[in-house]
Amino acid sequence: MLAAATAVLTTLAVAAAAMAHEGAWQEPRAAESPVWTGTWGAAVQRPVAGSEGWGANWSRQGFADQSVRQVVRVATGGSTLRIRLTNAYGTTPLRITAAVVGRSAGNAQVWPGTARMLTFGGSRGTTIAPGREIVSDAGALSTSPLEKLTVTLYFADRTGPATFHRFTTATSYRASGRHLTDADGGAFTTSTNAWYFLSGVEVSGPASPRRGTVVALGDSIVDGTGAAPGADTRFTDKLAERIAADRRPLDVVNAGISGNRILNDCPCYGEKATDRFRRDVLDRPGVRTVIVGLGGNDLAAPELDDPCMVSAPVVSAHQIISAHKELIRAAHARGIKAVGATIVPMKGAQFPVYSERGERTRNAVNRWIRTSGSYDSVLDIDQALANPADPALPRPGYVHPDGVHPNEAGSHAIASAMDLDAL
Repeated sequence: MLAAATAVLTTLAVAAAAMAHEGAWQEPRAAESPVWTGTWGAAVQRPVAGSEGWGANWSRQGFADQSVRQVVRVATGGSTLRIRLTNAYGTTPLRITAAVVGRSAGNAQVWPGTARMLTFGGSRGTTIAPGREIVSDAGALSTSPLEKLTVTLYFADRTGPATFHRFTTATSYRASGRHLTDADGGAFTTSTNAWYFLSGVEVSGPASPRRGTVVALGDSIVDGTGAAPGADTRFTDKLAERIAADRRPLDVVNAGISGNRILNDCPCYGEKATDRFRRDVLDRPGVRTVIVGLGGNDLAAPELDDPCMVSAPVVSAHQIISAHKELIRAAHARGIKAVGATIVPMKGAQFPVYSERGERTRNAVNRWIRTSGSYDSVLDIDQALANPADPALPRPGYVHPDGVHPNEAGSHAIASAMDLDAL
């Protein structure tokens, strides 16, 4: 309120000076609204139990009289920031008692003196209705490209099961009681590799026709399966580094969900992409480009004995292409560029995802992405990872030992294949 009043008084003073000089009154100009872009994000899922393969998580039990500290890396800098919190899959109102943002000092530590209390409509706490999300007020913490922040949430009341993002390469920490501004992190004695209730960090800065957010919507290739924990080596991380090095005012948001499909929902791997597209792409601020990397799990599902898939129908290239076209139409209706990412080589996978039928469908979908002209541009992940001796196989040095997900070298190859001018 004080900042707004100061801005109005300044505007009136300028107008009064002009009137005295020219002998005529000039209407004061309204203060410009900040331009917000998403600089970090996560696609959220329904609560689901932890497992040996995916690790433990706290989504089913939720939180009560506990603080949760989450570490995120922003893509670009800004003069102010705000966070986006979600109760998308909650069945009862979610009470956020307080929220604090600060600069990460590694693990659960915060750089001393950088913690900033966030408000919601002027209040320190807020309640989010089931199925809804909320953004905080602007917080007075400037950010630099590629720096890590901590977001600490305190829940005095029982939350119930938590809307969350199941798999991350980052670590989130939990403490009993209220530890919002603790710098040393010693109270945060337990951890998981998941994010809870936090779906976005957004920054504001100077308006520019080139400024905006690139959202990568996809499955585990986007989400980062195979990337080293805590190393920020997903291909979206590598892409953000390329953009920052080139001094382009573009943010990158990762909206991947491991196991996600474009045609079918799954209780463990998120809603189908055509249903989550609005929330995870269109409803984010400042989006100018979406990269769509989906279809591999639709091909693999019939080969897997995975109860999480629930239904695993054999799908055709026509079905997958029709779903891609639906996403392209939705993006273009909002003036958003759409980049199609080809499906990765699958023959070398160490688990049963490959079949001759699926390979024919993969090739047909990839051919359409490359040649149809439906997408505004193409990110050829298949070509970036393929083994020249047998394109159905990946280069051995570009994938995780599971034989399909990119390692750091593979992520670098994917990010390097993206034409930055197409974003």
